[in-house]
Amino acid sequence: QVQLAESGGGLVQPGGSLRLSCKASTDSFRRLCMTWFRQAPGKDREDVCVIDSDADPSCRSFLEGRFFISKDHAKNTLYLQMNALKPEDTGMYYCAADPKTSGCWVPVWEDDFGYWGQGTQVTVSS
Repeated sequence: QVQLAESGGGLVQPGGSLRLSCKASTDSFRRLCMTWFRQAPGKDREDVCVIDSDADPSCRSFLEGRFFISKDHAKNTLYLQMNALKPEDTGMYYCAADPKTSGCWVPVWEDDFGYWGQGTQVTVSS
């Protein structure tokens, strides 16, 4: 059983930065494939970044290197650092987890992840 809780979303100006957090309630955090998805209004949910059990990160190329994923095993917390934010980054951001032992790199599919947080809203607007 895995419970996830996101935080850190909010309103930010274009060009600004935010860091999202995902606190995991599980004793298996280190072994999980962890990912961030996002969903803009009227659009499909899309994967953003993934980090594997060895803390090897990957992010989608369309982000143009602006986002970074990391985790802290001691704190059972996943992070998404978002820089140079654009209005098109606006959406609900979700933390998700899966105990997969391979293929934990982008792209990933939402149906492969059985554990989800409630989401945190990110709005990029002037």
